Amino acid sequence: MNDADVSKQIQQMVQFIKQEAEEKANEIAVATEEEFNIEKLQLVEAEKAKIRKEYERKEKQVETKKKIEYSTQLNAARLRLLQAQDDIVKSVKEQADKQLATVGTGDSYKNLLQGLILQGLLRLEEESVQLRCREADLKVVQSVLDPAKKAYAEKTGKKATSINVDSSTFLPPAPKSGSHDPACSGGIVIASKDGKIVCNNTLDARLEISFNQNLPAIRKAMFGGHERA
Repeated sequence: MNDADVSKQIQQMVQFIKQEAEEKANEIAVATEEEFNIEKLQLVEAEKAKIRKEYERKEKQVETKKKIEYSTQLNAARLRLLQAQDDIVKSVKEQADKQLATVGTGDSYKNLLQGLILQGLLRLEEESVQLRCREADLKVVQSVLDPAKKAYAEKTGKKATSINVDSSTFLPPAPKSGSHDPACSGGIVIASKDGKIVCNNTLDARLEISFNQNLPAIRKAMFGGHERA
């Protein structure tokens, strides 16, 4: 084999190696491109998932915030409603107190005092009791003691109770407009001789008891289905 043949053969081998290298390089480039695309797609999907997760988290935060704000506003509205209802009920009680103050000055007050004394005697059922009243009611109270004791004896079959009227310590006077001093609209306080059993039969105490007992009915009448639970 001469030099020309050797050179030609070497040239063919170089060409073959070069072609093979180019093909290999192309295969590597294609594989690399595929891997790159796959990795890029994975990264993109991972970022999308991350963004979706973050969006869902923020959306939940917004929804939670809305629910909290709604609940807060609803509770505030309920409190305002309850406060308004309480203010109305309070005004009704104040009106009742004002009207009650006129009871202790009417013509029927004498009979009312006799009934309150009798009721106190029936509750205590003591042989001897102490009685306190307003200073302005002292004479009226003294005038109905005997009728009250007689009525007690008739109802119980017991002897008339001894009633000691305290003429040194009186219940507070009638309420005065604009005054915050202790006041009593009328009635009496009766107690056992030892003072251990007390029956507060003042008009103010009776109104308080009656008002509290009838408060649910008052609320229902005023507010219907929106009364306080």
